[in-house]
Amino acid sequence: MSEKIWNHNKIAYGGDYNPEQWSEDVWQEDMRLFKLAHIDTVTLNVFSWASLQPDEETYQFEKLDKIMNMVRENGLKVCLATSTAAHPAWMAKKYPEILRTEFNGMKRKFGGRHNSCPNSLVYQKYATRLASKLAERYQSYDNIIGWHISNEFGQECYCENCEKAFRVWLKKRYKTIEEVNRVWNTSFWGHTFYEFDEIVLPNLLSEHFEEERSMFQGISLDYKRFNSDSMLNCYRMEYDAVKKITPHIPVTTNLMGFYKPLDYQKWAKYMDFVSWDNYPSYNDSIAQNALHHDLIRGLKSGKPFILMEQTPSVTNWQYYNALKRPGVLRLQSYQAVAHGSDSVMFFQMRRSIGACEKYHSAVIDHCGHENTRVFREVTQIGEELDKIGDRILGAREEAKVAILFDWENWWGIELSAGPSVELKYTDEIIRYYTALHEQNIATDIISVDEDLSRYQVVIAPVLYMTKGNYDEKIREFVKQGGTFVTTYFSGYVNENDLVITGGYPGKLRDILGIWVEEIDALPPDFCNYFDFDGEEHQCQLLCDLMHLEGAEALAVYKEDFYAGMPVITKNVFGKGNAYYVGTRSDKQFYKQFIKKICKECEIHPAAIVPKGVEAVSRKTEEKEYLFLLNHEEEEKKVTLEKDCVEILTETEYNKGDTVVLKKRDVVILQM
Repeated sequence: MSEKIWNHNKIAYGGDYNPEQWSEDVWQEDMRLFKLAHIDTVTLNVFSWASLQPDEETYQFEKLDKIMNMVRENGLKVCLATSTAAHPAWMAKKYPEILRTEFNGMKRKFGGRHNSCPNSLVYQKYATRLASKLAERYQSYDNIIGWHISNEFGQECYCENCEKAFRVWLKKRYKTIEEVNRVWNTSFWGHTFYEFDEIVLPNLLSEHFEEERSMFQGISLDYKRFNSDSMLNCYRMEYDAVKKITPHIPVTTNLMGFYKPLDYQKWAKYMDFVSWDNYPSYNDSIAQNALHHDLIRGLKSGKPFILMEQTPSVTNWQYYNALKRPGVLRLQSYQAVAHGSDSVMFFQMRRSIGACEKYHSAVIDHCGHENTRVFREVTQIGEELDKIGDRILGAREEAKVAILFDWENWWGIELSAGPSVELKYTDEIIRYYTALHEQNIATDIISVDEDLSRYQVVIAPVLYMTKGNYDEKIREFVKQGGTFVTTYFSGYVNENDLVITGGYPGKLRDILGIWVEEIDALPPDFCNYFDFDGEEHQCQLLCDLMHLEGAEALAVYKEDFYAGMPVITKNVFGKGNAYYVGTRSDKQFYKQFIKKICKECEIHPAAIVPKGVEAVSRKTEEKEYLFLLNHEEEEKKVTLEKDCVEILTETEYNKGDTVVLKKRDVVILQM
């Protein structure tokens, strides 16, 4: 059950360190401060390409050598980055074809970062060469515990390089132009292509009437796939380069949660372990924060992940950059650990003095000393992680409930010209996840490739796209006794965004026992109503007008011309049950609905706790650790159901004892 991610004997603690921005006398002071804060791991060399390679043939590693030797002498582990997220100025001047083109057709100049075309052969050549040289130079350093390829891969490119590469990608995927015409349904509007070189990439110059909405969804959907694959190809080139020389060092790149342009479920197959950067907004809910961690954990079938970055206090790039209140940093750090992280890492270690991240907080602030509130909080966490040691490493969360999330489904839904611009895929995921999280039900976020047999309940909100034979996977899951839940606007199209004819929800129709005839898109402030378990609930956004084909109606619409038609249904199929929710509803409905399903399936929360306390369990082969996180501004009390030991204080508790959590407090119990 337990599995170590990298060669570390404890939860890694540290983060993104940029000593190249400072004089060497500052480096020594940093080493002193790191020891005080119990920092043991640093990410190095994230944005150093310009200094490492000042021209086409010259490589200068002398400063990086000094940095690498210094941190090794001070006992620090290193996650070594390849530095390829921002190309040098000379490269853009000499080879302007490496520069990205925006969605509107605007060719960029040098500046910013992630400004390189992923299909530029020049960029690929120099990025891969730098990765190789770094691996060759530092292969003997035994404190390198991971490779960090580039940094936060992102952005899209719409240049001529990409247009040509897109045609090659299409030929490889579809073989013939006739097949391209079929899957894109180009007979519509006379869009038939005769040769591959007639295909242009989809943007505001061609197929789009808005950035997110396309006149030809099939073309735009394939370009989304192509763009994600293009950047993945750049990652894989660097991966292969460092692995060839250092096969013993695991490789990752830092992901960004629900980042729409890149299909992380596909990317994860080529990562030795997954890592990500957590920057919640001031108004994100506790459930939203947890959902992002569970998404990342799910990319590797529930294996632990690395929290590569979080801010010690304040960001600089959000609209409202509020300070983290006292205790929030500790709370968010342990929430990450509770949901599967084997690290607590920060951006940044020392606050820079210029450019856009000079007001982004750091372990070491502009004052340059340890006498700050943030440094004291960082030090407390560091001391506690030393106490925890290796006890939690590799531990996993066991879930009986899964939510299906699919990037291509996300792209397809939001590229669609209809039924409503207000329909956002991740909004629907959050609604169901929040209902589970607030009842402390462990939940995995899974892809269509995941085995369903280890779950009792699978929830697939807005499963618009039924890819390949995925319906067979669902059909077998329910037949064998599983409970399946899906919603409005599900089963409409195949993987090419072509409608599955014969009536909605297409291939899911027999499993759900319903036929959807029409879908009503409600404008903002319009709603219908239904009763469920003795309470009235709203129908918002979309309302399916459906007919029963064996299913049972659990609720019906109360108003409009479709009053009396089913809105919530349940179908007995084989040994299992399939539920269909034909509308978006209010928070209380999701709470009731999820509670009902979990009760039927005898799925229990991680612990019985008061409102505002999050309970999460991680298990190794021998031990179970229960995290209790009080997100409230007041003290909370939890009655314990088993004998246990609190591992931060070594306090012993018996079954029936009460543990007191102060406001924003964390308790970790070894059961």
